[in-house]
Amino acid sequence: MKMDIRYGRDGSVPLEIPDANLAGVLKPNPVAGGDAGELLRRALEQPVGGPPLERFVAEARDLLVLVNDATRPTPTARVLDEILPLLERRPLKFLVATGIHRAPSEDELRQMFGRHLESLRERISVHDARREQDMVLLGRSRNGTEMRVNRLGVEADRIVIISSVEPHYFAGYTGGRKSFLPGIAAFATIEQNHRLALRPEAQALRLAGNPVHEDMVDALGTVRKEIFAVNTVLDGAHRLVGVAAGDINRSLEQAARLADRVFSVPVEAPADIVVAEVKFPADIDLYQSQKGIDNAKLALADGGILILVSACRQGVGEEAFVKLLSSADTPEQVLEKISGEYRLGFHKAGKMAEVFCRARVWAVSDLQPEVLESIFIAPQPSVQQALDRALAEKGTGARVLVLQDASLTVPRLEPAAAG
Repeated sequence: MKMDIRYGRDGSVPLEIPDANLAGVLKPNPVAGGDAGELLRRALEQPVGGPPLERFVAEARDLLVLVNDATRPTPTARVLDEILPLLERRPLKFLVATGIHRAPSEDELRQMFGRHLESLRERISVHDARREQDMVLLGRSRNGTEMRVNRLGVEADRIVIISSVEPHYFAGYTGGRKSFLPGIAAFATIEQNHRLALRPEAQALRLAGNPVHEDMVDALGTVRKEIFAVNTVLDGAHRLVGVAAGDINRSLEQAARLADRVFSVPVEAPADIVVAEVKFPADIDLYQSQKGIDNAKLALADGGILILVSACRQGVGEEAFVKLLSSADTPEQVLEKISGEYRLGFHKAGKMAEVFCRARVWAVSDLQPEVLESIFIAPQPSVQQALDRALAEKGTGARVLVLQDASLTVPRLEPAAAG
């Protein structure tokens, strides 16, 4: 079988897999959507658990709109096409909910806001989790997480969030409450919440019993503001297939059910080799691309080889996890260090170390080989060469799975799926 693996924003690389070895190609499921404008208008006029957006806006003194940064494929500009005529009836500001990510570049701002950027530019602020002077303490969750958020979110009369709902490897799903925590939260608040990611219940496609999600929802209770959420769901080609709007928690639950239909994919049995394709924009750095490793592990047999394909266009991203991994002689040592001390980013190192303990990870990327080697990942010159080498090691009967859009596609072991 010959196929193209996406690489970088617009590129691809060829891959040929012997038919006898190909166990399958996993990708998001096709889901019928409809006209994007109609989907948005219907959700705004018939929200879950709250008034229509028009009435919500009419009763506001001023508005703050929270938007995702460029690490997510959220169709912010398309949503703004529909809602800006309503929003601009009141004093209006925008805040980019970066969490601990860096500020967006000019190109990324244009990617996010599209044709609206120039008219809105003077009203756009970017959250910086490390600027303590910008933060206000609202209270604590039952787990003790201090909810310190950007003061713009405290000063605004009402808040509108524009988000997208996809699987998230430890929060269950993106969207909704994540616009606040980690979106506009202080560094220490994010660190306290993300410590919970080390628990086994913190996993993709799970909300009930997920300690990270439940802590986010609990901490959100300290934000005593009227909030209108617009949670979009995209398919594998980043086309809008669903929108749930209104109450921040109920709309997330509704959107998550559709996201599950799109991104949860059955697989008959673990494979000896998994090729994990991380597409734009999740290929921005290794910190984000790790989500592809975490999803691919669900379809990988113990002792298998995982081939990560991600440009990592802007390097490793947040460096704490790389420093921790590179400071250890073995993956097991990484887990020992985390058990004694936690800092933000260590959850990322922990999730990776767990994979390294039971399988090998190779990578095709733009990262320096010595960086990858220092964190237990073997650099490879090309996808084809990596696969050929893996097949030579694993033998003629090795089973190969290709996981497309690996940062979002979540394999679900289901032996009966073969029949």
